[in-house]
Amino acid sequence: MSTPPYAGRGPVGTCTSTANCGLTELGVRGAFLLMLMAKSRHKRPENVRRYFKPSHEAISELTSLLAPGDARH
Repeated sequence: MSTPPYAGRGPVGTCTSTANCGLTELGVRGAFLLMLMAKSRHKRPENVRRYFKPSHEAISELTSLLAPGDARH
Protein backbone atom coordinates (compact mmCIF):
# COMPACT_ATOMS: atom_id res chain seq x y z
CA MET A 1 0.00 0.00 0.00
CA SER A 2 1.41 3.40 -0.92
CA THR A 3 1.84 6.28 1.51
CA PRO A 4 -1.11 8.68 1.41
CA PRO A 5 -0.21 11.99 -0.30
CA TYR A 6 -0.98 13.95 2.86
CA ALA A 7 1.20 11.87 5.21
CA GLY A 8 4.25 13.18 7.00
CA ARG A 9 3.62 16.87 6.57
CA GLY A 10 4.30 17.81 10.16
CA PRO A 11 1.83 19.48 12.53
CA VAL A 12 -0.30 21.07 9.82
CA GLY A 13 -0.76 17.84 7.90
CA THR A 14 -0.91 15.47 10.81
CA CYS A 15 -4.24 13.71 11.02
CA THR A 16 -5.81 13.99 14.45
CA SER A 17 -8.06 10.97 13.96
CA THR A 18 -8.86 8.20 11.54
CA ALA A 19 -11.96 10.13 10.48
CA ASN A 20 -9.90 13.22 9.62
CA CYS A 21 -7.40 11.13 7.64
CA GLY A 22 -10.36 9.55 5.87
CA LEU A 23 -11.75 12.94 4.83
CA THR A 24 -8.38 13.94 3.42
CA GLU A 25 -8.04 10.64 1.57
CA LEU A 26 -11.54 10.97 0.08
CA GLY A 27 -10.85 14.57 -0.94
CA VAL A 28 -7.52 13.72 -2.55
CA ARG A 29 -9.26 10.96 -4.48
CA GLY A 30 -11.77 13.47 -5.85
CA ALA A 31 -14.80 13.36 -3.55
CA PHE A 32 -17.05 16.37 -3.89
CA LEU A 33 -17.34 18.81 -1.00
CA LEU A 34 -21.02 18.00 -0.48
CA MET A 35 -20.16 14.31 -0.15
CA LEU A 36 -17.40 15.11 2.37
CA MET A 37 -19.90 17.21 4.32
CA ALA A 38 -22.43 14.36 4.30
CA LYS A 39 -19.80 11.81 5.35
CA SER A 40 -18.54 13.94 8.22
CA ARG A 41 -21.99 15.33 9.11
CA HIS A 42 -20.71 18.90 8.96
CA LYS A 43 -23.22 21.56 7.99
CA ARG A 44 -20.70 24.20 6.87
CA PRO A 45 -17.96 23.80 4.23
CA GLU A 46 -15.39 25.63 6.35
CA ASN A 47 -15.69 22.93 9.02
CA VAL A 48 -14.78 20.22 6.51
CA ARG A 49 -11.97 22.33 5.11
CA ARG A 50 -10.21 22.27 8.49
CA TYR A 51 -9.67 18.54 8.12
CA PHE A 52 -8.74 18.40 4.44
CA LYS A 53 -4.96 18.79 4.25
CA PRO A 54 -3.54 17.58 0.93
CA SER A 55 0.23 17.45 0.53
CA HIS A 56 2.24 19.76 -1.70
CA GLU A 57 2.69 16.78 -4.03
CA ALA A 58 -1.07 16.27 -4.31
CA ILE A 59 -1.57 19.96 -5.11
CA SER A 60 1.26 19.84 -7.65
CA GLU A 61 -0.31 16.80 -9.29
CA LEU A 62 -3.63 18.62 -9.53
CA THR A 63 -1.92 21.67 -11.02
CA SER A 64 -0.21 19.49 -13.61
CA LEU A 65 -3.62 18.62 -15.03
CA LEU A 66 -3.79 22.21 -16.34
CA ALA A 67 -0.56 21.90 -18.35
CA PRO A 68 0.58 18.28 -18.71
CA GLY A 69 4.32 18.01 -19.29
CA ASP A 70 4.97 21.55 -18.11
CA ALA A 71 7.74 21.55 -15.49
CA ARG A 72 6.60 24.88 -14.04
CA HIS A 73 4.20 24.22 -11.16
